[in-house]
Amino acid sequence: MKTAEDILNDKRPFEIIAIRHDQTIAAAIERMNQANIGAILIKKAEDIVGIWTERDLLRAMGQPGFDPRQAMVCDHMQTQLHSATCDTEVMRLEEMFIGLFIRHILIRKEDQYIGLLSIGDVLRASLLEKDRRIRELNTIASWQYYENWGWDRKKAD
Repeated sequence: MKTAEDILNDKRPFEIIAIRHDQTIAAAIERMNQANIGAILIKKAEDIVGIWTERDLLRAMGQPGFDPRQAMVCDHMQTQLHSATCDTEVMRLEEMFIGLFIRHILIRKEDQYIGLLSIGDVLRASLLEKDRRIRELNTIASWQYYENWGWDRKKAD
């Protein structure tokens, strides 16, 4: 079964895309557009302290007087981060997404974060794994398999 690290390796080249906590929302939007992503990690010094997503932008846009060129990303980010180890299997990751009602999980190896997975990344990996397994089972259970099943017994009769 695929692991979180396998999914990250399939996304290569991958990198952790982050901005400083003291940058504006406009800067976050620009960086996200450059990287074609919907969520960005927020760092304070070298520590990841939050995540800011497209949904956070939507929430902020509803606030009176909101200006993305003035608003700081640290004032609008989510600080409750969820993580899993790099050897966590796809099925467990799916359970985390569903059970915790989250869309992103940080992946760590030893004591360091090595990437960020979205629910879409994990569902894609899960579906590809299921498709591979179905094809494998279809090969095993093909008509030729049944046609030749017990062939040795027929010869012995």
